[in-house]
Amino acid sequence: MLTRRRFIRITAATTAGALLPLAHAQTAAPAPAVKPALWQGVALGSGAELRLYHPNPAVAQSLIKRSLDEVARLEKVFSLYRDDSQIQQLNRTGSLKNPSPDLLAVLSQSRYVHRLTQGAFDPTVQTLWHLYADWFSRHPNSQTPPPHLAQAVQHIGFQHVQFSSREVRFTRPKMGITLNGIAQGYITDRITTLLEKAGLAHALVDLGELHHLDPQHRHPERVSVRDPKDPNGTRFQIPLDNQALATSGGYGTYFDPDGKFTHLFNPKTGGSNPRYQSISVRADQAALADALSTAFAVSSESVIRNAVKQRPDIKAWAIALDGTVKEYG
Repeated sequence: MLTRRRFIRITAATTAGALLPLAHAQTAAPAPAVKPALWQGVALGSGAELRLYHPNPAVAQSLIKRSLDEVARLEKVFSLYRDDSQIQQLNRTGSLKNPSPDLLAVLSQSRYVHRLTQGAFDPTVQTLWHLYADWFSRHPNSQTPPPHLAQAVQHIGFQHVQFSSREVRFTRPKMGITLNGIAQGYITDRITTLLEKAGLAHALVDLGELHHLDPQHRHPERVSVRDPKDPNGTRFQIPLDNQALATSGGYGTYFDPDGKFTHLFNPKTGGSNPRYQSISVRADQAALADALSTAFAVSSESVIRNAVKQRPDIKAWAIALDGTVKEYG
């Protein structure tokens, strides 16, 4: 299963002064008078946090409970850490009857991003995760990738996933799927929508990706993206105004001691050598930012430029291997 790939450290400059697990956000406007209700925990195997601003603490706590109930429901769909999740049932048998509307929604979004990124976003790379994990568990100091990558790639391809309201199924044998590159963003969006519909006007939702809820545009944030070479340092800041942000980088999980092989896979070649130090994507939805940051991490600059050109609401930042920062969009 894929582990966490997000590397934005966020500290919100609020009266609480606590840390969000992903990035460092500094409130550009004066600090809100309302002290936030705070929850920290784990969702889909990653650190998570909710920071809700409401004048009535009891209402804020009630919204946190509703949010966590929704997260628990969605984990039963997407989690690779639960044997009873729909995604695990699909991986075990190659098919799933009567998939949930949430699973269908994420599969539809995945198909869109798969096409937008010319195949770079591909949830069927789960086969590669198992191959790499097995190889490096037996050869921890290997300087070469696992053998038989070419054969493994034959079992990859989102075009071989068919889905409808009746069934999801793989059309090739030995396939596996992970939605960790988009499901965290989707869950983040769902909770953000829940809070907004409940009347909340300001929140920071971090359930694997960050979504800044501020529909009245009164509390803009600036997010400092971590320096991949220095866990305590930052490279640049990204403004957020009722928007979402995701960052992907291979430096969070290596298979080998030298960091040559990461958990971010090229679905076309099976390779996992880092192409960038990190990629950050800002979008209106966390699911889209999540999926694009995953895809861009293994994409050429031309693929990134083409995708951003088609979506002017998207902006991306890449820290190249030589440390230079490039903006797209």
